[in-house]
Amino acid sequence: MIPYSPFVCVITDEAFCPVTLAEKALKGGASMIQLRHKTASGSQLFTWAVEISKRCRPYEALCIINDRVDIALASGVDGVHLGQDDLPATAARKLLGNTHIIGVSASNVNEALQAEKDGADYIGFGHIYLTTSKQKEHAPLGPENLQKVAAMVSLPIIAIGGINTENAPLLISCGASGVAVISAVSRANEPTKATYELLCAIKKELQ
Repeated sequence: MIPYSPFVCVITDEAFCPVTLAEKALKGGASMIQLRHKTASGSQLFTWAVEISKRCRPYEALCIINDRVDIALASGVDGVHLGQDDLPATAARKLLGNTHIIGVSASNVNEALQAEKDGADYIGFGHIYLTTSKQKEHAPLGPENLQKVAAMVSLPIIAIGGINTENAPLLISCGASGVAVISAVSRANEPTKATYELLCAIKKELQ
């Protein structure tokens, strides 16, 4: 089950230990941790996934692994997040059944609608603002495109890309259920405090 809106998802940064970062983010109020590490071995991903999942439980937070359906199955994490070039959500669902959460990245309305049709549980939409955390092939989508997609799909949407305490509240008002960040937390002097401040900023939007 996706966390109640609004919520913060912290994606691990390859420059830092994912388990340590996850622990700090959870203490700050993150409801979802996405383990993302493109160059790690399957063995290392499995170990990290098990450790992060273990730390998520006391906080009733979700542990999602990026790309790897096999690691999601083997490690017992809560779900998997798939990109447009990964295993299709329909195929992932056949393997995972209804016991795991499936998220799908989308950068336009058609991709979002397809993700919904394919049985995804949530959509990761972005990048919203300019970001240096990931290589991107298209220009920032901006909050206006987020609003369009939110009006057309019934799935929860997690906004991603260049998000911070200043711009995050607007994204919740545009229809996002949550925000996902990498550097806003991982590169902060105090990741726990940065997570807490981001959560406070988006919760304030609903008051």
